[in-house]
Amino acid sequence: MKRFLVLALGLLLSFPALALARGESIGMSEVIRALEDPFKADAPANSAIGDFEADFFQESRIASLDRVQRGQGRVMVKFDHSRGDRVPKALFRWEYDQPTTQEIVSDGETISVYLPENRQVIQSDMELDGQSRPDDPVTFLTGLGNLSRDFQIGWAEPNQDIEGNYILELRPRRASPMIQRLLLVVNRDSVVPSDRPARLGDVFPLLSSTVFDPSGNTTTIEFSGVRVNRGLPDSTFRFILPAGVEVIHPSGNGTGF
Repeated sequence: MKRFLVLALGLLLSFPALALARGESIGMSEVIRALEDPFKADAPANSAIGDFEADFFQESRIASLDRVQRGQGRVMVKFDHSRGDRVPKALFRWEYDQPTTQEIVSDGETISVYLPENRQVIQSDMELDGQSRPDDPVTFLTGLGNLSRDFQIGWAEPNQDIEGNYILELRPRRASPMIQRLLLVVNRDSVVPSDRPARLGDVFPLLSSTVFDPSGNTTTIEFSGVRVNRGLPDSTFRFILPAGVEVIHPSGNGTGF
């Protein structure tokens, strides 16, 4: 289920190893800064990204079955930095319209996956899950401000798409059962040369990502219509159990409600 929480990309044409934007030379450090800084715990209040909501399109390729599954819906994410310089607590809600209706919701403590067709809710503890799988896509989502710490980052090949957005390749610094490498597409409008003030918080920097796992599977998610810092209330991320559903915990024990 965690594979649904990571973000996507389609690679197109080849470009030089040093990206050019609007006639100016842009180095990888500027691209990384544009991607990380709005999500850091010490980002100024007027430039930090505290929450966002967007439409998304997802494509998952299952290598062993040679099958492609596509989905789409809406996502809302809120970052809670109240714990200081630690990885922020992430509250999120993914609502799928296709291929089937489902919801993935977390209040930062519990994650609930609701499958209406099956009348089931799968619930697990976020803290315990994060400790057992620290490199999975959920941690990637909550750790956008610490990518340089958690990943080795380099240019992808090609390092730009046809619209001039920048493409980075990330590999976990520690072996991960969930992520072999990531490709992230960074919005060119969020990147400025190092001798100019950064426009943090003005533009959502992450357009899409692709996660490759060790088994050869890939999951891509593209964002569109992103709205930043709309003041999403915590109540958006509270999951209310529907009547009559079966609750399943990771141990496999089910409880009827």
